[in-house]
Amino acid sequence: MQGMILTTLSVSLKALHPQCTPDGACAPATRSQVAFFYAALYTMAIGAGGTKPNISTFGADQFDDFDARESRTKASFFNWWMFSSFTGGLVAVLVLVYVQENVGWGVGYAIPTAGLALSLLLFYVGTPFYRHKPVRRGAAASPARLVGRVFRAAFANRRRQLHGDQLHEHDAAWYAAAGTKRRLHHTRGYRFLDKAALPAAAAEAEACTVTEVEEVKLITGMIVVWLTTLVPCTIWAQVNTLFVKQGTTLDRTVGGVRIPAASLGSFITISMLLSIPVYDRVLVPLARRRTGEPRGITLLQRLGVGSALQVAAVACACLVELRRMRAIRAASATAARDTVPMSIFWMLPQYILIGVGDVFSSVGILEFFYEQSPQGMQSLGTTFFTSGLGVGNFLNSLLVTAVDRATRGGGAGKSWIGDNLNDSHLDYYYAFLLLLAVINLAVFVWVATRYEYKKEYLSDGGDVVAGMASRETEMAGGGKGKVVERSKVIDAPLVVVEEVRAV
Repeated sequence: MQGMILTTLSVSLKALHPQCTPDGACAPATRSQVAFFYAALYTMAIGAGGTKPNISTFGADQFDDFDARESRTKASFFNWWMFSSFTGGLVAVLVLVYVQENVGWGVGYAIPTAGLALSLLLFYVGTPFYRHKPVRRGAAASPARLVGRVFRAAFANRRRQLHGDQLHEHDAAWYAAAGTKRRLHHTRGYRFLDKAALPAAAAEAEACTVTEVEEVKLITGMIVVWLTTLVPCTIWAQVNTLFVKQGTTLDRTVGGVRIPAASLGSFITISMLLSIPVYDRVLVPLARRRTGEPRGITLLQRLGVGSALQVAAVACACLVELRRMRAIRAASATAARDTVPMSIFWMLPQYILIGVGDVFSSVGILEFFYEQSPQGMQSLGTTFFTSGLGVGNFLNSLLVTAVDRATRGGGAGKSWIGDNLNDSHLDYYYAFLLLLAVINLAVFVWVATRYEYKKEYLSDGGDVVAGMASRETEMAGGGKGKVVERSKVIDAPLVVVEEVRAV
């Protein structure tokens, strides 16, 4: 909020921005003006660093896993959260940019500042209605400390024999009293970490629990999946770089108006906004009837479909570039400023494919990392999502620079992505990206087939979760004795629950 206020002031007050004459000549900005403007930007960046990794997590935490209706609604939360985010982005591109250029920068920034103030007011008004998870004792360790502790214990016990029935774990009553995390089932993956849960040799030392080991396994598995999302994030970065540069060489005249090449990016948002309701209200129910999955398909299957659509988008971009190269040769339009006699709307399919793919990949990545994060570390999962986008943009810049230098050959060769795209080989670069995308998709499928979803004991006060699974009650020894409640798993990331309690 403060960053937006400062930014609005920097373009509204005369003392805070350079003055321009009616003929368009502007004085250079002073050091104090530049310092104020950058202070506003960094204030916004710091604020975004606090809200972006947590806002979706906070929203998802408002749903009760122990309520049948809310647990079903939660499966759609990330779809509609992303829908609202992209709706805001579309309004910014289509409305606010027009206001800034035709009405004034002060008004253009004042509108989102007022909207942010209203949202902040609504946030505080809703404070009494938000759900906050109680922390009674045994606060969860930070991810870095937990990972370090488990790996140190596993290394210290590396020479000891592993016996699954001897692994250290608290009983269900301890977790019910702690209230900070749920007990996790033991899984077979990353078995070298299981040695961290062997009983400690020294009496004063405490061994890691099975749940702590499983939490580190989850983090390790998430990192592996995260690595497979970096190539798709790198491909997404082409939207604001090479796609725009490619579009500037094409015929952009529509009805006598020359449209900006970057404006085609709005079709990604539009196609995504149109696809999310279809996915959530049509595809998911249809798939659910066939698979029995509450989400229609599993989280990793959703990511796989998104990655496959991105492969199709890169293949489409490569085919469009081949056609552009033929048009260049036919018209001899090899100069840097020559307009290739080919409509920019030939690029439309690749934008639409990326937009539809985002419904599966972007939303799927966000939901996957939230659902698979250890209890109490869901903001860590959201950080995986945002950091992947940042690393993808960095890798894109690194890849473009490396390919340009490698293909230029010390200045003697023709760069694939030189300044003059009409005399380059962008088709070669897209073919290279396509190869990377196919290899990454194969690696992702290999990782996904070996990934073990988080398996929790879900209980609320000793009762089996209602609505998450079917329940079967058996009475033993007449009207009194033990009630055994069993639930059958119907959602891959959730797990079988078996609770025995006295009646």
